Amino acid sequence: MENIVHKGRIVAIDPEITTIEIISEAACASCHAKGLCSLGESRVKEVQVRTDAWRPHNVGDEVEVVLKKSLGYKAVFIAYGVPLAVLFIAMAVLNAAGAGELQTGLGAIAAVLLCYLVIFFFRNKLSKEYTFYLK
Repeated sequence: MENIVHKGRIVAIDPEITTIEIISEAACASCHAKGLCSLGESRVKEVQVRTDAWRPHNVGDEVEVVLKKSLGYKAVFIAYGVPLAVLFIAMAVLNAAGAGELQTGLGAIAAVLLCYLVIFFFRNKLSKEYTFYLK
């Protein structure tokens, strides 16, 4: 399975963005990708998809929203793996530099905050890569 698929209903259509409300199903609990997918955490979730002029849809239409599974893994890596690596590297560097425990801990936390700040500043670029599409 190369894609993560959720059923949804179109709630709004603009010239550029189509808003889809995800219909939460009991199958989310048994889905093998539930750890990667934030859509299973709540009952109602809205997703924005680029409007496709070649596939006309109407408000209220039932659709399937798809995201490539590889993008889900990449998102988890960016959100959790990179900051964890930054934390350990900062702790090792500060400890090797002779900083005390308090300074090492605070410096490592500051490095992780800086990492999340960088991710925040690149959110627009990342959002262009992580796009849902309609099936």
